[in-house]
Amino acid sequence: MVVGIVKSKIKQDEIRIGANIREIRKSNKIGQTELVRQLQLMGVDMTRETLVKIERGIQHIYAMQLKGIRDVLNTSYDELLK
Repeated sequence: MVVGIVKSKIKQDEIRIGANIREIRKSNKIGQTELVRQLQLMGVDMTRETLVKIERGIQHIYAMQLKGIRDVLNTSYDELLK
């Protein structure tokens, strides 16, 4: 059910998702603005401000956003969720 996936939030309490996103994004030499632009082109609803908050671990990430980030950064869920 797609609606469930879009609305599912992933909490960052014990998992360092935001820090992992930042690390992988920087290793791929992709800026925040470029990542957000590519996500928006894929139809993923995200602003740069949202990405900043996710990377700092102060905002939960939606499953659809995580999937888009995984695709843009050409990485795996394992790497994002380690």
